Amino acid sequence: MSDTLLKTPLHALHQSLGAKMAPFAGYDMPVQYPLGVLKEHLHTREKAGLFDVSHMGQASLVGSDHETTASALETLVPGEIKKLGVGRQRLTVLLNDKGGILDDLMVSRTETDGRLNIVVNGACKENDFAYLNERLPADVKLERFDARGLLALQGPKAAEVLAKHAPDAADIKFMSFAEMMIGDIAAVVTRGGYTGEDGFEISIAGEDTEKLARLLLSDADVEPIGLGARDSLRLEAGMCLYGHDLNEETSPVEGNIAFTIGKRRRAEGGFPGADRIQKELADGPSRLRVGILPEGRAPAREGAEIQSADGEKIGVVTSGGFGPTVGGPVAMGYVDTAQAASGTNIQLIVRGKALAAKVADMPFAQHRYFRG
Repeated sequence: MSDTLLKTPLHALHQSLGAKMAPFAGYDMPVQYPLGVLKEHLHTREKAGLFDVSHMGQASLVGSDHETTASALETLVPGEIKKLGVGRQRLTVLLNDKGGILDDLMVSRTETDGRLNIVVNGACKENDFAYLNERLPADVKLERFDARGLLALQGPKAAEVLAKHAPDAADIKFMSFAEMMIGDIAAVVTRGGYTGEDGFEISIAGEDTEKLARLLLSDADVEPIGLGARDSLRLEAGMCLYGHDLNEETSPVEGNIAFTIGKRRRAEGGFPGADRIQKELADGPSRLRVGILPEGRAPAREGAEIQSADGEKIGVVTSGGFGPTVGGPVAMGYVDTAQAASGTNIQLIVRGKALAAKVADMPFAQHRYFRG
């Protein structure tokens, strides 16, 4: 392992659990444990999986009141932040001046007036934080929480497991959060996740991270889950991976995540690249991210060319692999909008051969979030 790789607070625990480690987002991270990627994936769908996501960037934006802080953030994202309720969370995107996506991020409104918590992707956090510091007005400050740990507990048993140590966790609604004690550990618990399953993301002090992980792993329904299964779970759930399915050239309309653009913001604009995005909302984009179901058993990986049924290049695969829950290969990628309708026959070039496939609706595995 390179000495330049960073370590999360759970690094020693991963090693003690027999994890296979690899570089990811500048950190030495677990790819899989002895259980193996396939069984880790299925265990998360059936019971509960524990993920170390402490590499992600946690911070707060702090201003004099909510209007001040939300207004500042709205100059950089297309989300409706001003109307975000206390204790609620929203997904939005950080935009460049061309309307391209610099990152996707979660924004939460705390009980402290003027404070918005954010979580950004680990691979983007240094650029994101620099961008925010450069563009935020003088009366709104970025406060980083580099020392905090972040765990994700995902799966149909997640609420039952967490409620054994924090009974109030069971009452949190989807895309909401609350501060609570998990045993004797102070935590900020958000309900949501990247797998399509019910679950929680739990922010704690760095020094408490291993203690909490061991507490949760002591439950027979919980297994540690690595990046391999995290990727196959999010792919089945139709979730984007930044740097693959989204990048600085991609708009949220092209990325098929136009839900991140608030209704008021669509009309008013006022965010970077608004002219481009408003035009795409009105006229449609030239390309669109779609789900893809290859026929047969061969998966199509990132970079595979997508062709129309008559052999014309119409796009490229951005994520692909085997979907254990689906029981076959799944993929997503960008295609010309004219070929983006669900059910459209396409073909994928895999190892020089054209393989039949169809454009498909996402998610591939049904979302099972807790709606209350």
